[in-house]
Amino acid sequence: MLKLRYLTIFLWDALATAVALTTAFLLRFDGDIPSRWIAVMKLALPVLVASRLLAVFAARLYRWSFRMSGFAEALRLLVATLGGSALFIAAFPFVSAQGLPRSVLALEFFLSGALMGGVRFAPRIAFGWYSQQQRARKGAMRRTLVVGAGSAGDLLVRDLMRSTDHPYEVVGFVDDDPAKLGMWLGGRPVLGRTDALPALIARHQVTMVMLAIQRMPAERIREILQLCSSQKASFKIIPASFGTTDGRSAAAMLHDLSPDDLLPRDEVAFDEVEVRALLEGKRLLVTGGAGSIGSEIARQAAVHGVRQLVLADMNENEMYLLARRLRQGHPQADIHTEVADVRDPARMLQLGERYRPHFVFHAAAHKHVPLMEDAPEEAVKNNVLGTLNAARMASACGAERFVFISTDKAVRPSSVMGASKRVGEYLVRDLARHSRTQMTAVRFGNVLGSAGSVVPLFKQQIERGGPVTVTHPECTRYFMTISEAVGLVLLAGLGGYGDLCVLDMGEPIRIADLAHHLITMAGYIPGQEIQVVYSGLRPGEKLHEAPLTEDEERAHLVRNRIKVAKSPAPPLDLHERVEELRKLAELGDRAGVVRVLGQLVPSYVPHLAHRPPGTLADVLPLRHTPAPRRGA
Repeated sequence: MLKLRYLTIFLWDALATAVALTTAFLLRFDGDIPSRWIAVMKLALPVLVASRLLAVFAARLYRWSFRMSGFAEALRLLVATLGGSALFIAAFPFVSAQGLPRSVLALEFFLSGALMGGVRFAPRIAFGWYSQQQRARKGAMRRTLVVGAGSAGDLLVRDLMRSTDHPYEVVGFVDDDPAKLGMWLGGRPVLGRTDALPALIARHQVTMVMLAIQRMPAERIREILQLCSSQKASFKIIPASFGTTDGRSAAAMLHDLSPDDLLPRDEVAFDEVEVRALLEGKRLLVTGGAGSIGSEIARQAAVHGVRQLVLADMNENEMYLLARRLRQGHPQADIHTEVADVRDPARMLQLGERYRPHFVFHAAAHKHVPLMEDAPEEAVKNNVLGTLNAARMASACGAERFVFISTDKAVRPSSVMGASKRVGEYLVRDLARHSRTQMTAVRFGNVLGSAGSVVPLFKQQIERGGPVTVTHPECTRYFMTISEAVGLVLLAGLGGYGDLCVLDMGEPIRIADLAHHLITMAGYIPGQEIQVVYSGLRPGEKLHEAPLTEDEERAHLVRNRIKVAKSPAPPLDLHERVEELRKLAELGDRAGVVRVLGQLVPSYVPHLAHRPPGTLADVLPLRHTPAPRRGA
């Protein structure tokens, strides 16, 4: 089949050359070729055809993609046409002493190039027209603007023009480069600068905006969303890895603009070789393995070749589904599931004795701030006593490392959840002093898209038509993507940097801005089609979070995005107070639990609902006077 195709192309090029030469003579002599020139033309024809076919063969123009040909192929065709003419001019004197008129040579060159190029590029033009007609027949075409008239935008538009499997009709580009304004790219004009987007969307009835600038800064993305918030348009973006397409088309790599793209910092890059060196051949046990963080730890561990992976959780359904996915994707991994409660110390010791893990990642926790305000005894059982049980298990079974997942809500906590996690940090640091197991607490902020976080909630509210509820217009939070957070947890926890590592999450994001951007990204107008309402801070919530306390501000950066903090040692009576917490939690004495948490964490100010009647000054004397602290 290929040989027939190649032969057809050669025959066409030979015919095109003959037609071009004859036409050139007819044009030169006004349609009446003298007989002596006819004889010369007959001698020249076979030499010219042979020269052209030899040049076509040398340039491999018989191997032609009729649908994918572009500028590079046009350049090859031009070079081959020039080469064929040069060969003919060099060879024809050996056949005839009479040369051809220079006008005939010039005309034949242009005519041959046009005919040979026409048959090669005509299918692409025809297919582009056909694709456009097919998309139009399907209806519901989405008029589209492409932000970025560079190489990525050009490639994206060309891919879209070649395909019928999409509803996008590109009307033009926008770009901030003044030199590109008014230019045409891929058959589409550069209509203006990005600050003209709202007017262009309205003028051209655009419903889709595609961001085709590689590694566009998150700040710029947020500016564009804010600029377009008054227009009904959805957004897509090319990924940061666009430079390595792995054979995929630019159009296929497009994805919906997501909250991940809005983070005010560069994406964290990981050295896969380094991560694999830490995990390969090791036995891991992950508590809370079915949760957002635990499941991502399990996934990354399986990717990097752990010998054995043990998932422990009380959510047996999610754990079963996760283990099934992991076994399908990584059949070589030895995966075990254990329905187990971290609040049960005997059960934890059984798991440690049975599997003898090298590394224990403790991700099990109660994390919902308002719920824990209503059930402080449960926060203590899970976040304090569960951490103690998991850490003791790791030490008893001789694990090399124990990694405790903490939160920025443990810094100057205003909630029971934050205070309980702060006590968990104390316990990990204290136990590390007496154990051969190296123990590390890793602290970071909110994870985008995790179960119970604001992003899934906002998306659900938008799908229902609103309103989107935000606690306070000035409320800010630190965010990371789940893959970034877990990748850094692996490096921080297994790197041996210190007993408290804090992940650098960049600048905080205003929750109200995030809500407005998500509404805009969904194609709605904030404040008109989807309302944003402010519900007030919930019990235990803070207006702003901080990754470090004043005492920890001396933290130093040990590597990209990982800091090691030096904080005061836990109280000398830590374990006595934790034992008191245990008894109060078992009795369900919520006021007592909150009181002892306040004694353990002096910076914790309980919510009003947990305070006895009277002013804050009345409450403070109730606090236990902290015992003398060890040095940092």
